[in-house]
Amino acid sequence: MAGSRLAGLRGPTILSRRGQDGRRSIAIGRLDGKVAVITGAASGIGRESARRFAAEGARVCVADLSDEAGEAVAAEVDGLYLHADVTDEGDVCSMYERAVARYGGIDVLFNNAGIAPPDDVSVLDTGLEAWRRVQEVNLTAVFLCCKHGIPHLLARGGGSVINTASFVAVMGAATSQISYTASKGGVLALSRELGVEFGRRNVRVNALCPGPVNTPLLQELFAKDQEQAARRLVHLPMGRFAEAAEIAAAACFLASDDASYVTASTFLVDGGLSAAYVTPLD
Repeated sequence: MAGSRLAGLRGPTILSRRGQDGRRSIAIGRLDGKVAVITGAASGIGRESARRFAAEGARVCVADLSDEAGEAVAAEVDGLYLHADVTDEGDVCSMYERAVARYGGIDVLFNNAGIAPPDDVSVLDTGLEAWRRVQEVNLTAVFLCCKHGIPHLLARGGGSVINTASFVAVMGAATSQISYTASKGGVLALSRELGVEFGRRNVRVNALCPGPVNTPLLQELFAKDQEQAARRLVHLPMGRFAEAAEIAAAACFLASDDASYVTASTFLVDGGLSAAYVTPLD
């Protein structure tokens, strides 16, 4: 039984090329032959993941609401742009149907779309509308993408689901974003449950938990408030925030058959943040 499941794994294509110096080199595309749908792919982690997945041989579907930016990313990676509101069930179904119509199937779901609005703060100050808005985008949308995306993976004999959670799903913070934190905790629990449920059907489901990522939004926030930046950086053993490309590299690993025995995991890419008590002085 185990052997039949392993037989369904599609390994990378290994190509031998001769360089200008006459020497042969080996190029391996870890995602060769795979079709990936990435939500929130017009910017940040999603955009870098689209680039990395394409560089590793995948055919990439770029899903977003930002049409101009999304179309630019799709053009860059020679992929398909899909306008989709992932909080809308009809849009989610259509997104996957269009991907299948173009490429014949889907192997990887990277459910990455999310928001962290400024009106999501302490539980004492966050309004119900802000709470619900964050839950819809960060958690309900992941549920919808899994509900309607996993059947496409099953139709291909298996695949990988990567759901973007966060380090805040496993740690508390006095600088609260209460709905964001709760939503990412929900993504973590949902991913673990699905990873176990589909473990014998060759569908792996993992929660990717980035630490703080160096994005334009974070740069703008900390440029305005150096004290807030210092308050966060002191907890990072590596002394810096992650780059989006580093998170994309982790997503690429989880999408690939190199991660064939990784499922239902809390996959932390946080520079040691969640393991730290006292960090280095320099």
